Order: sequence, then C-alpha cells, then structure tokens
Amino acid sequence: MPEFSASAPPLARIATVRNTLQPAERRVADLVAAHPADVVEWTAQEVAERAGVGRATVVRTCQSFGYRGYPQLRVALAAELARGNEGHIDHGPSVLGRMRGEIDRLAASLPALASVLDAEAVADAVRIAAQSRRLLILANGLSSPIASDLAMRLTAAGRPAEFIADAIAQQIAARHLTADDACIIVSGSGANEASLRVASAAAQGGAELIAMTSFASSALTELASRSLVIAPSGVSFRDELEHTSRVAYLVFAEVFADAVAAERGADAREARAHALEVVSNNLGESAS
Repeated sequence: MPEFSASAPPLARIATVRNTLQPAERRVADLVAAHPADVVEWTAQEVAERAGVGRATVVRTCQSFGYRGYPQLRVALAAELARGNEGHIDHGPSVLGRMRGEIDRLAASLPALASVLDAEAVADAVRIAAQSRRLLILANGLSSPIASDLAMRLTAAGRPAEFIADAIAQQIAARHLTADDACIIVSGSGANEASLRVASAAAQGGAELIAMTSFASSALTELASRSLVIAPSGVSFRDELEHTSRVAYLVFAEVFADAVAAERGADAREARAHALEVVSNNLGESAS
C-alpha cells in the first residue's frame, strides 16, 4: 500500500488502491466511492450490511485507505464533500456550460494529483532520468501525447529522450536497452497490452523501468522498478476508461522535466539557451 500524505482526499486514495484490495474490501470501497455523502451519515454496521460484508472488513478497508478506522474516513469524506461544494457553480445546460462544468471538475481534482506520490520514488526517478545513458519515454493510446511531450521537454533541457510512436518499434527499442539505460512508460490504467509488452522487453535487458500510472497495483507496476502513482481524476477503474483525462499527467510531466533539468544543473541551463536560440531562429517577423 502507498504511504498517503495527510492531505490526500479519501476518494483519490480509494481510486489509487482499489486494485490492491480483496474482493470483500473492494465492495466496501466501491460503495464508499459511489455514495460518499450517504457514507458520512451511515454507521460502520450500515456500510457492512449494504456491502454484504462483516464490520471488521469495513474497518480493515478504511485502514487500507490510510485511516485508523471508520470514524476517520467519515470525517475525511465530509471535508472533501464540503470542499467540492464550496466552488461548485452551475454554468447551465449549454455546450459551453457543460464544458465549463467539466473544467471546474478537472481543476478541483488537480490539488490531489501528488497526494499519493512516494517521495523516494519521485527522487529516484528524477535521478535516473537525469543520469541514464539512454532514455526511452513510451506510451500507447491516449497516453501517447504525454510521453511525446515529456520527451520533447527533456530533450530541450539537454537530456536526450526518445519517443517512438509505433508499438512494435517501441518493443524493439526497449529490447536493446541495458542496465545503463532507463524507460519511462506512461499508462493511466497500467493495463495497456502494448505498453506491457514494451515493459517486458525493457526488463529483459535490465533497464530501469519507471511507470507513470494512476493505480498503485497493476500489471505495469508489478514489472516496474519505480512507480509514480498520480491520483486519477475519477474514482474508479471504470472512470479511468470512460472519462479518461490526462490533464494531471501533463502537469506532472512539466514539473518532472523541470526537476530533471535542475538535477543536471549547468548542462541543462546551457541546453535550454541553445533550444531558445533555435526557437528564436524559427520565428517569423509577424510572430506574436
């Protein structure tokens, strides 16, 4: 189980660890995620009855979320619901109104994105990305733009990073990696089959494998040597599939690239100066 910061909201904790739970505990987690306002009012016994489990399972599930017991979960849920209601604005039923509502929802989820990240794993990932001989940053599906963006940012900062779009070419490149190299794989679900093949190929050569994902336990995290768990904007695996958002990943990719640049010191500053020179040379007179 990951170590949660005190500020990590309960629904983010639930989404992150759900896949690690036993079936009975998962029923409790799903009930809490589906009815957070009701759970604030229910007793532990009422939750147990509705989930079809024993009261001890409810307490054990709360401890899996990082709380001492059920009372602490209820308080945390009440606080999260109160924060969500404070900034809620009804923008109306128009297309733009619905878009603004979705933007509000995503914005509200961003403060939690780092709440389940492990400090040691982040520091190790930054160091590995800065020092490895060769660095691949790979993804498939909707995660591909994140990997491409991160690779470009790192390359501009003087840390050459390779992004490859074709799934088979990814596997070939990953298979050539050695213990001196590293591979960052971006996968929200941690279950993308093409990305798992890449991870297996990278692991065969002994490369450092870093996962950027939304769930603490998945097929990808089992293969990875380091896992950067970014709290999902939804509260379930189904949300991840149906309402996939990569906004949190874009934000994290930007700050991760900055951290790698800081790790590289003067080399990164010189590289960024060269990158700005190239950009400047490609701007036309009418550019604004």
